[in-house]
Amino acid sequence: MSRFFAGSDSESESSSEEETIQRPQVPVYTFSDDEEEVKRVVRSAKEKRYEELTNIIKQIRNYKKIKDMSSMLNSFEELQKAYVKAGPVIMKEENGQTPRFFIRCLVEMEDFINEMWEDRDGRKNMSKNNSKSLASMRQKLRKYLKDFEEDIAKFRENPEQPDDEEEEEKQEPEADSDAEPPSRSQFAKAPVKQQVEEKDESSDSDDWPSDTESSSDTSDDDEGKYTSMRERFLKKPGAVQEDDEEKERRREERRRDRKEKDRRKIRKEDEEDGEGEWETVQRGVAIPSEKPKMFAKDAEIDLNLVIKKLSEIMAARGKKRTDRREQIELLHELQAVSDQHQLGPAITVKIKLAIISAVFDYNPKVSDAMKPEYWLKLLERMSECLDLLLGNPQLMVSESITEETENLEEAPYRIRGCVLTSVERLDDEFIKLLKECDPHSNEYVERLKDEAKVSSIIDKTIKYLERTNVPSELCRIYLRKIEHLYYKFDPRVLQQKTGDPQVPKDAPTSVQEMEKLCKFVYAKDSTDRLRTRAILSHIYHHALHDNWFQARDLMLMSHLQETIQHSDPSTQILYNRTMAHLGLCAFRHANIKDAHNCLVDLMMTGKPKELLAQGLLPQRQHERSKEQEKIEKQRQMPFHMHINLELLECVYLVSAMLIEIPYMAAHEFDARRRMISKTFYQQLRSSERQSLVGPPESMREHVVAAAKAMRNGNWSACDGYIINEKMNTKVWDLFYQADEVRAMLTRLIKEESLRTYLFTYSHVYDSISMATLAEMFEMKKPVVHSIISKMIINEELMASLDDPTQTVVMHRSEPSRLQSLALQLADKINNFVDSNERILETKQGNFFLRGANQVRVTGNFRGDRQNYRGSNNQNWDRQRRDRNREKDNY
Repeated sequence: MSRFFAGSDSESESSSEEETIQRPQVPVYTFSDDEEEVKRVVRSAKEKRYEELTNIIKQIRNYKKIKDMSSMLNSFEELQKAYVKAGPVIMKEENGQTPRFFIRCLVEMEDFINEMWEDRDGRKNMSKNNSKSLASMRQKLRKYLKDFEEDIAKFRENPEQPDDEEEEEKQEPEADSDAEPPSRSQFAKAPVKQQVEEKDESSDSDDWPSDTESSSDTSDDDEGKYTSMRERFLKKPGAVQEDDEEKERRREERRRDRKEKDRRKIRKEDEEDGEGEWETVQRGVAIPSEKPKMFAKDAEIDLNLVIKKLSEIMAARGKKRTDRREQIELLHELQAVSDQHQLGPAITVKIKLAIISAVFDYNPKVSDAMKPEYWLKLLERMSECLDLLLGNPQLMVSESITEETENLEEAPYRIRGCVLTSVERLDDEFIKLLKECDPHSNEYVERLKDEAKVSSIIDKTIKYLERTNVPSELCRIYLRKIEHLYYKFDPRVLQQKTGDPQVPKDAPTSVQEMEKLCKFVYAKDSTDRLRTRAILSHIYHHALHDNWFQARDLMLMSHLQETIQHSDPSTQILYNRTMAHLGLCAFRHANIKDAHNCLVDLMMTGKPKELLAQGLLPQRQHERSKEQEKIEKQRQMPFHMHINLELLECVYLVSAMLIEIPYMAAHEFDARRRMISKTFYQQLRSSERQSLVGPPESMREHVVAAAKAMRNGNWSACDGYIINEKMNTKVWDLFYQADEVRAMLTRLIKEESLRTYLFTYSHVYDSISMATLAEMFEMKKPVVHSIISKMIINEELMASLDDPTQTVVMHRSEPSRLQSLALQLADKINNFVDSNERILETKQGNFFLRGANQVRVTGNFRGDRQNYRGSNNQNWDRQRRDRNREKDNY
């Protein structure tokens, strides 16, 4: 007896022994469900590895449906590891050829990730975890796909081809009762098989007997064939091979029958429908199964019928369930019908204006940019419409024309609409498109190429409106032309100034065109806004082309600096941009004080980026709301119109250095000295506080190092810090004539360094030779003579010139360092005494002027107090006069 059947007591053992003795010695074979479940199945390494891969691929597809990016990323990493494990099997079984089902999974993932990445709105609404997982998934998938580029390319050539024969077999129903137990790959597709079997049950039931019939038939046949149970259930070796071949043959026959049946069914449906092609459906747009018919077959198409149909289509505009794309297609079809029947130019223009309005309406959000394909359609329709209007002088389009007064049948044609409004909106859409694009991408360059088309449409509109000659409309379209022209640099202007023979003097330039357009707006505009924007654009254009005096005079005559704070934000941004370029123009003309005055308001705030609408800075005190941030982003300038902020800051700091350093040297011991440039002063002080100052790296550090060198009168070191390869690349090479700007800077640095040297060391010299100064600062003697003469005339330097000896004789009127400190101390003590006296008077006055409930003051006492205060004030005035007299004598 086996030990597994041993009981716990002797009785059970005895009973079991008795039972075993009584059993007959006949071999009995029993088959239980438990034995079938525990039955061990031997699988190959290929099946194991492929099963692991297919399970992970299923997980990835499930996560893809629910857009769970973090779980999908984890599964993708598991897939990579499983593929590495399956590498030896693939090399052995597939000769190193990557399985097609694996390539299909990679291609599906790539398409899905690209689609998710392009959907910007969807990405914004994602959770933080999913968004991060999407970004990392995109990078990892890109790297991983490089190893399978050839396989992916082959797959994309024929993606409809099934993965392999095994998968085809998996998807087919197996109705054989004598089939072998399903393998690992068949278990994976079990639910699909069940569904297919249920669907094909009716068709297969006629051809093949059911399981019950087959089992009964086989049982009847087998009763006489086998003598014992053992022989019945044992299979002969040859029979196994015959059964396999028979099953394979039957399977092939069923597959061929099913394919033929499917082909007949599809052919029959095509014959019934009359159309055998599939239609591509766009995502998110409900397309009706049949397009609405434009006109009945027997309808006689004339002008009235087309107008009626146009009104019917336009009546659906703006309604809730109107398909905007279908509306555009219907209008295009209506235009084709109109052109085919030659119904006249008026109805063509009216339909084109309706198409333009429908394209504008296609975008549901006004703040978002238009899609590129509709933008190109809009440009084409707008250009065609304007060509028609310019080619037919008898066509007139105006808002003042009512529907009752419209005339579309005979000349002169009158059409209700407004071309100017459409052009203005088209221009606004162009700016939106540029803002939506990444400025460093090729897409931005492609969109920027459309500016030539937009400018040509504006020019055509100008020609058309000049024909009608309405001043208010002309001012509006002229301003649009100005806004496309004012920020563009025309090198012919400067070539014409220098007398370049390539550009004749009478050649038209952008400056002359701006002059013509702006003067018309100045004269005819009835609104202040258009005139203000025209003036600012005109000043900007003059400053851009180095017309300093014209730009300065126009700014001073307009008095805009007094009223600009009452303008709208876009006009204030234009004012800031104009002042920035005015400062750069003054700097190029060596007008350092004017350049500093133009830039100081812009740079003192520390927010030039926001003031010029070139980006948003994070706010420390309070965060912007989403609506506020959205509004500010809409005000931003397109990237190609930006002004270089580093150039602006460098010009401002260099101008401040050339003004501030000589002033600091002249008023070194003056207690009442005021800062000229707060920003520059802060940079200088922060550098002085540092314990260890290394060589300059940034632009600010270069300017601060140059300022320190200038304070010591070392002009060459100062020039070296301002003009070098690094500063040239960052700043100075951005100017049009960079060599002239650098030469001007060197000259100014020499002059201001000479002034600083004389202010700093004048108390050391009794006299100094002008030849020595000219040699020290590498300047000509007349220039040195001129600078010193100006300083003496302006009473900045207490000295006189001795012409016979060419020397500067110093007058020791400046106090020494000790005397200056003593004077500062005396001033501070005087201020301290005065403040104490004011505080004492305030306290005494408060004491005696308290309410009647606290202190009762009699009239006599009040008079005595006034007498006391008067005598006390006289004594204090006398003492103050004596102190001032002593100070003057000293």
